[in-house]
Amino acid sequence: MPADHLPPPAGGGDRRPGSARALAADLVNQVLLDGRSLTTALDAVRHGADPRRLADAQDLAYGVMRRLGRLRFYLRRLAGRPLSPAELAGPLLVALYELAERDTPAYAAVNEAVDLVGRRHPRARGFANGVLRGFTRRRAELENAAAGHPEARWNFPAWWIDRLRGLYPDTWQAQLTAMNGHPPMTLRVNRRRLAAEDYGARLTAAGLAWRRSGADALTLVRPVAVADLPGFGDGLVSVQDLGAQLAAPLLDCADGMRVLDACAAPGGKAAHLLEHHDLDLVAIDQDPVRLARVTDTLERLGLSAEVRAADAGDPAAWWDGRPFDRILLDAPCTASGVARRHPDGRWLKRCTDADGLAGQQARMLDAVWPLLRHGGKLLYATCSVFPEENTAQVGAFLARHADAGLDPISLPGAHDGQLLADDDHDGFFYARLVKT
Repeated sequence: MPADHLPPPAGGGDRRPGSARALAADLVNQVLLDGRSLTTALDAVRHGADPRRLADAQDLAYGVMRRLGRLRFYLRRLAGRPLSPAELAGPLLVALYELAERDTPAYAAVNEAVDLVGRRHPRARGFANGVLRGFTRRRAELENAAAGHPEARWNFPAWWIDRLRGLYPDTWQAQLTAMNGHPPMTLRVNRRRLAAEDYGARLTAAGLAWRRSGADALTLVRPVAVADLPGFGDGLVSVQDLGAQLAAPLLDCADGMRVLDACAAPGGKAAHLLEHHDLDLVAIDQDPVRLARVTDTLERLGLSAEVRAADAGDPAAWWDGRPFDRILLDAPCTASGVARRHPDGRWLKRCTDADGLAGQQARMLDAVWPLLRHGGKLLYATCSVFPEENTAQVGAFLARHADAGLDPISLPGAHDGQLLADDDHDGFFYARLVKT
């Protein structure tokens, strides 16, 4: 009997529920074959799913996406031809991920993948077995070959690697390394309820190690499930990247101001603003489903705002004519700065997407600018590192609007408002505009 088909040892081995691998394979195929995001695919199966099975499948699917460049390189070398049917990709990539990145015993990863393929595509059973057994024999050879292939080495599309190398010749490798890691789990303490130091004491009492990382921010040494955070359900704390937590102070609000959060979902920045100040806040978003998360977030934290489904690019449909003192426009973007949180996004994006989104961003900027009172401020934000969405976008806006000026901001470690991903935060861009 081949070594990779030995039965698991009695009383030991991999105890991961078998169906978790099957679900992970389906999730991977939905991304690669259907173009769906992992978030969307997971949401479709979340209701009524076994929590452990779902968590295991999510962990596997995200792992595959983080290492997809290398795993597809292995699969192409091992298969020697295009997969037929294409649905073989899911189970084979999940099995290769477990073998290559987790050193899962072959009897667990290979046997189940082969069985899954055999149930769905009986004629491909032998092919799947050959591919995966081939990896166990040729692993060293394949790993050496992958080191010389850019997509396999960096686990990003070639166009993305080339763009970063051209834009950031001194830091592109550090950026790719950072975005291939796991993001830090940073918490935002609800200052209306308690001080950050006091919440830190609760974390310590719960056995959770942490470090202070911002005015309202604590970063956990090791991530945990949200349900394990003391007082999360009672509104004491939220999970929010340190870079995203810069928006509220940069908007420069004061009590009593009328404020618009023009793309509010899922609600983290709106909540942070309300934790800082008593505001007349209007939170809008075009997606009613995502907007529901804004309402849920505010209710959990004990905050209130006017929340409505609306398109920031079409104020005539919703604006009541009263000007805003401050506007936050966290614009739709390529999300190139948060690739480690959404590793599937790097494989779903195209090199032309930034140009297309830049047009949408310009439309929204032009639409909300008349809603701002004279002397008011607009904070333009993206989670992108591509200049056509950021510095070039702001420069073009200033050229179109004679009544707009750039209000300087100070961001340690940033250049012209551009933060790049590192061990502390994701990649973000901020520019503060004032109506003169």
